[in-house]
Amino acid sequence: MIAGASWTWWLGFHAVVAVILVADSLMPGHRSDARHPQATAWLTTAVLSAASGGFALWLGMTQGRQTSLEFVGGWAIETSLSVDNLFIFLIIFQGFRISTRRQHSALLWGVIGAVVLRALFILAGISLLKHFEWITYVFGLFLLYAAFRLVRGGSAHAAVPEWIRKLQPAKGSLLPVIIAVEVTDLLFAVDSIPAVLSISHNPFVVYTSNIAAVLGLRSLYFALASLLNRFRYLHYGLGAMLAFVALKMLAARWLEIPITLSLAVMGAILSVCAVASWIAAGKEAREQS
Repeated sequence: MIAGASWTWWLGFHAVVAVILVADSLMPGHRSDARHPQATAWLTTAVLSAASGGFALWLGMTQGRQTSLEFVGGWAIETSLSVDNLFIFLIIFQGFRISTRRQHSALLWGVIGAVVLRALFILAGISLLKHFEWITYVFGLFLLYAAFRLVRGGSAHAAVPEWIRKLQPAKGSLLPVIIAVEVTDLLFAVDSIPAVLSISHNPFVVYTSNIAAVLGLRSLYFALASLLNRFRYLHYGLGAMLAFVALKMLAARWLEIPITLSLAVMGAILSVCAVASWIAAGKEAREQS
């Protein structure tokens, strides 16, 4: 047994993850000229969610009902807490003006990095994460500043300061973008991994539930991004969500915001953004007719 599971289980899980990443990277929906990319992204999200459910059933048959429930709980918590990441990724990619096809490459490397970093964190436990706690305040202030720039500038491109954009090499290397994705995932892991560790102390369950959630969020990002890009007032919605995430991070030491409330606030912000965009589009159409 190695950290709660046999070495064959560890190898088997990583083999499946590798197959999923390779298959995902070869899917036609990742081409810039692909048809129905949103449908492909939603289908991939559904398939990965079903795969996570199948893995939970397999754990239940081999290690018992309690282990299966711990995996489901860890997967649900990690998915819920990581929704914030999706909107920050959207800001990063639009800020750097990264094409959809290159976003897939950046997130592919982001997932690989997440596998390594989260393995280290889970092995070290909460003690290592506490050393990064002070960085969350710096990140929170940066997000608050980015929200102000986004709303004032009218686009996600304005949210990324010029000096950061200049870090991107002239040849269009994805390295600064990948680093930004990894840092974002690292900082949000400070909240999510301790939350999952509070449910299970089995390293195999904690790790696999984390990685399963990260894999699903990658496809969910593209499903939401293609939908959100239709909103003309998206920058206001993203600015409001960035400000909410920033304030939540800054106040985390004194105020604990439930996951359900956090998701409800983000859902409400997106709903207002969608309705306002729909009303404006209808008004513009009437004026042109």
